Amino acid sequence: MAWFEELYARAESSGLSLVPWADLEPNPNLVAWLDREDVDGKGKSALVVGCGLGDDAEELSRRGFQVTAFDVSGSAIAIAAKRFANSAVEYVAADLFQPPEDWACRYDLVHEAYTLQVLPGRLRQKALGQLAGFLAPDGKLLLIARARDDAEDPGDLPWPLTLTELDAVTGFGLDRIAVEDYFDNEVPPVRRFRGVYRRPLNR
Repeated sequence: MAWFEELYARAESSGLSLVPWADLEPNPNLVAWLDREDVDGKGKSALVVGCGLGDDAEELSRRGFQVTAFDVSGSAIAIAAKRFANSAVEYVAADLFQPPEDWACRYDLVHEAYTLQVLPGRLRQKALGQLAGFLAPDGKLLLIARARDDAEDPGDLPWPLTLTELDAVTGFGLDRIAVEDYFDNEVPPVRRFRGVYRRPLNR
């Protein structure tokens, strides 16, 4: 993951346009879900995984969540904290595979978009276990990723995920609530999965 730190470090000094995925606005696939589900975060906590420059974290904070947002890149966190200097979001440089111990079983919502799809297959199962472990009882995990069928060639990075890969998170004690398979509004449109999983109260 040193490549991400190098890129964000250069962007910090030379301009945010160097980060190709930094739209400097909340992910529309997240916003569409929040709007449709009429999500109210008041009194709830949220964790944003691979937060980048902070736009998704700020959107969740705007909707009332107490938000922690982390990225493996310390430079990304520095940029996010500078962009949103008066934010209530707690921005943290952290590694998904070595997170703070007090994040375990803590969050009502965990939001991950486009992080799993840049991880090699051997790390995805471990990453899903980490994500599931952040959820409090009755907490929800929202996963957004490029999508493909099992028989399709994954091609080049970022690697689209299959429904089988996404659903593997149920092996860590979560129930699948819904998975949408759709084409987004990009030009050209990109096939996506938007999956919602929940940790039951009694597990």
